[in-house]
Amino acid sequence: MTTSASIDVPDTFVTSYGTQGAEARAWLAALPRLGGDFLERWELRPDGPAAHGMASLVLPVRRADGTPAVLKLQQPREETADATTGLKAWQGEGVVRLLRYDEESGTQLLERLDASRTLASLTDDREATRILAGLLARLTAVPAPEGLRRLSDIAAAMLEEVPRAVPALRDPAEQRLVHTCASAVAELLDEPGDRLLHWDLHHDNVLAGEREPWLAIDPEPLAGDPGFDLWPALDGRWDAVVATGDVQRAVLRRFDLLTEAIGADRRRAAGWTLGRVLQNALWDIEDGKNALEPSQVATATALLRHRS
Repeated sequence: MTTSASIDVPDTFVTSYGTQGAEARAWLAALPRLGGDFLERWELRPDGPAAHGMASLVLPVRRADGTPAVLKLQQPREETADATTGLKAWQGEGVVRLLRYDEESGTQLLERLDASRTLASLTDDREATRILAGLLARLTAVPAPEGLRRLSDIAAAMLEEVPRAVPALRDPAEQRLVHTCASAVAELLDEPGDRLLHWDLHHDNVLAGEREPWLAIDPEPLAGDPGFDLWPALDGRWDAVVATGDVQRAVLRRFDLLTEAIGADRRRAAGWTLGRVLQNALWDIEDGKNALEPSQVATATALLRHRS
């Protein structure tokens, strides 16, 4: 389609996403026209300024019938296609509803939620955790569709990486902790699970809505055990955990709320949560860090004591 329409792309997004390389910069250069193309193709009209995250641009729009929605533009990647697969499988149950999708460009039309109100705005940490737990229970109740990335493959790759990565940590105690996390994953490797996981359900990835009070956004779907999906809810708003004065007790309170909601075996869920600590440690080491985050150490320590 030939179109003369275009959209405004915030300079902050151009600057930040442009650091991702030549392909990203080429996509950015085409983005104003691409957005204009979909405004015409899907009969949309802009309804406010564009916003952006780390890897996508979101433009508030109105459909031809006046219904509010958002146009989400993102560079096509494996995780982009997986997100659409997950949204189709969930069908809006506990998650933002997918209205239209273009496979070639990765463009999505989504229901409009209130981007100014995230779950992080709740001051009651127990209530926020309860809401996250309820969403997790609904999302992980759905069987994973065929073709998604699998926890079994990701876990096996992590275990292969451990011997090379761990020596980069300067604290021997942290090295031992990462090896312990790896051992917990190795015990579970033969039973990776088959549920549809969000993989990134933290407080800022839950927005207020009209159809439901709170709905999840920005999934990075994965086929696996629901226990692997608890970490973002445990790690989120870490300042609230620290503020309790008893970090271990606060971590376990969150953990118990989450595992009870999803009906998980606590020992198994603890093992897969240690797998998330391992995953984050490996990512941090790859980024050049030589120490674990305090939340990683505290959460792993609390769960290991809980398992013993």
